[in-house]
Parts: sequence; structure tokens; C-alpha cells
Amino acid sequence: MTGRKFLWGGATASYQCEGAWNEDDKALSMWDKYLHDNNLENGDVASDHYHKYKEDIKLMAEGGHNPYRFSISWPRIIKNKEGEVNKKGIEFYRSLIDECRKYDIEPFVTCYHWDLPEYWQECGGWLNKDVVYAFANYCEVLFKEFSDVKFFSTFNEPKWFIFSGYMSGNYPPNHVGNVQEVIECCYNVMLASALAVKKYKEGNYNGEIGLVASYQTIYSVGDNREAIRNAENYCNNWQTETACLGRFPADMVEKLKNSGYDFSFVKEEDLEIIKDNTVDFIGLNYYSPQYVLPYSGGETNVKVNNLGKNYKGDMRSVVKGWFEIDNDTMQKLPHNPWNMVNKPETMYDAVARNNYLNKPMYLTENGLGMYEDIHGDLNDDERIEYIKENVRALLKAKKDGSDINGYFVWSPFDLYSWKNGTEKRYGLIAVDFKNDCKRIPKKSYYWYRDEINSDWEDVR
Repeated sequence: MTGRKFLWGGATASYQCEGAWNEDDKALSMWDKYLHDNNLENGDVASDHYHKYKEDIKLMAEGGHNPYRFSISWPRIIKNKEGEVNKKGIEFYRSLIDECRKYDIEPFVTCYHWDLPEYWQECGGWLNKDVVYAFANYCEVLFKEFSDVKFFSTFNEPKWFIFSGYMSGNYPPNHVGNVQEVIECCYNVMLASALAVKKYKEGNYNGEIGLVASYQTIYSVGDNREAIRNAENYCNNWQTETACLGRFPADMVEKLKNSGYDFSFVKEEDLEIIKDNTVDFIGLNYYSPQYVLPYSGGETNVKVNNLGKNYKGDMRSVVKGWFEIDNDTMQKLPHNPWNMVNKPETMYDAVARNNYLNKPMYLTENGLGMYEDIHGDLNDDERIEYIKENVRALLKAKKDGSDINGYFVWSPFDLYSWKNGTEKRYGLIAVDFKNDCKRIPKKSYYWYRDEINSDWEDVR
């Protein structure tokens, strides 16, 4: 146990909240290009945090938050492949960080939350090793410009942006089922993370650097240990173990090699960099469990519900030769319209199962997406219950010895929720997207404030 001050706050992402997509010399992101080209709901304005960040941070402070986890937009900082720095982008984030300091809110900065510059996506994105080195150089700019920041994270959820881009294909660049590309992207992203960690440590900055992983607790009805292990490697371990222990899971690598995938791109010097540059802490984004079965047949088919109540069909995903989702069990459990299982007690396992990593942990995202009429009743009791029971399980894990040091609700205010648009709301504060993004606190905003101020007395 590291005896750190426990942090209670909220988390956002640049593309999902900032807006200002073409202001102040910002370059185009891959999401700008993809959503515009396909005429899809976009984050051009999002929550307009770019223009309303002072109001938002004041509301966070009044709501009891003591950290604010946000991401910096790479295309807002670096104009082109040559690495030209956008001074206006630097000035914006400098002002945002200073506003946090004004209210004694600790900035918890993510370097990459999915908005890759389009000029790099046009060159192959994360399949191009030049992007790996460009990312490390971009991070170095952030470290130097914002050296007063005590907490940096290299990436947010490598699993989701890679698997959604190259496996399920619901995110750009919309490649479907290309396992070889998935493997190479995973390798390149984890190398990029290690190179950024290396630059941070070489700079002797007065802070810590980590990585934020999506985490799913894996369960199975019956003794299906091989399926569970395969699913844990697929969902979790290649992020957490590689970042914390400095190596990819050996049995996962062996299984992929035995399946005939090409590993000729792997370089010994890269593996040494990954081994020598592990993170100082690990962030875990946790929402729900997954129940799995042994693989029974069929080609890989990874399903994602971006349609909410309009989704048709089951959620039986298959990863050929590895595992499949136990759709029958999952559908019997409480879940929201996007098929996210609501089982807060599993938060205990999400924390405790990562004790072996021997790193300080932060619960960097947790929250409940809902359809909400913000012009009606703002008594979001379902969200309050979800957060309360997740926090109860998290505090029990801490009491039982887990080195967990903070909780960040997703999210302090309503955001643009990627392919789910703005109708999927997570915020403690409502955003009226049709009325100048007006902020309206929900019941959960005041409840969260009161729980923080009472140190969660009724939950412990």
C-alpha cells in the first residue's frame, strides 16, 4: 500500500467534450474526417468544453471533485507530420490546467484518447511505426510544456480503439476481422507507450506516468478455465501486464504464433524498451463483466451495440479458437439498453484481480449510460445506485488490501459518446445540446458531492 491521498473526481476525453474542431489552428483528427465523410453525428461542438471549461471546472469544484482526468488532443498540439507545435493549443491546455489549480483540483492528464491526427491516419495510423515515434515526440512536448502536471497517462484503453478499428470495425479505420493488423497495432501502441514512459523518466519530471486500460472481469458458468484465460488475455492482460510487468503474456504470444500469424515485425530492441520502461501506476476503466464459454465453432464475429434500444439480434461474439460470449447468461442479468451488464459487486474483482501487478491503481472510469429527458425529471436514481454500489465494492477491495487510490466517474457532464452520439448520457450534469450546451446539474451531481464531503460514510 502506498498511502496516497484518495482522489474523487470525474473523467472526460478531448474529442467527446471539447468541440472547436477547426478553431485555433487545430489539425484534422481521424474522427473529424470519418464522421464528416460518412455524414454521422459528430463532435464538432460536443459539450463545447473548449469554450466552457471555466464553468465546468467551477462546477466540479463545487461538486467536491479534487482531480479532473482529461485528455489532450494530439491534433490540437501538433500541426503536421513534421512536428510543428501549435502555440494556441498549448495556451488552451495551459489555461485549463491553471483553472484546475485555482480550485485545488489535480490535473490527471491522458496523452491519447483516440483522436489520432488525420495526417498520420492517412499514412496507415497505428500500423505505421513512424506513428510510434511521433507519439513519443508529441508526449515529450506535453511533458515539457506541462511539467507541473503530477499524473500523466500515455493511452486510454488501447484495447477499445484498436479492436474497434481493426476487429469489429465500428470505429475508424473500419477494418473488420483483420487479426494480423490487430496484433501489429497492439505491439506498436504498447511500444509507443513504453517510449513515452522512457522520455518521461529521462526528463526527471516531478510526477508519475501510467497507462489507462479498459478492464473486464471474466466469468464462466462451469469450469471453463481455458476460455477464461483466453478471454483475459484478449480483453485485459496484453494491456495491463505489458505496461506494468514489461512483457506480453507468454501464453498469448505462443497461441498466436501457433495459429500462424506473422511475428517478423517484432524487434528484440523494442522488447527491451518495453521491458525497461514500465509504468508508475495503472488506471482501470471498469463498467461491467463478461461471461464466456469455450469456443464451439464459427468464424470470428465481434458484436457491438451502438444502437441502444434500436439494436436487433443477440450479442454472441465469437473469437475463433479462443472463446465466445455466453449470450444467454448475459441477457439474464440486469443490463442497460446498450447491453452493458449492470453488476456492481464485480468491481471488487476488477480491483483485487490486479493486485499481482504490484502497481498503485486508480479506477479511472466508471459510470452508467442512460437515455434521459433533461427537460423533465433529473432524478437519475439508477445512476446513483450504480455508482454507489460500485464504490462500495471498490472501498471493500481497498479495505482488504488493494492499492487503489482514486475513483473517477464517467462523466462530470454529458458528452458526445462516439458512435452512440449524444443520446447516450453519462453525466452528473446534463448538457442541453440544443440550447447552447447549457449545464443543468442532475440529482447525482449533488449526491456525489455530498458523498465525497462525508467520505462515503453511508457506503463504507
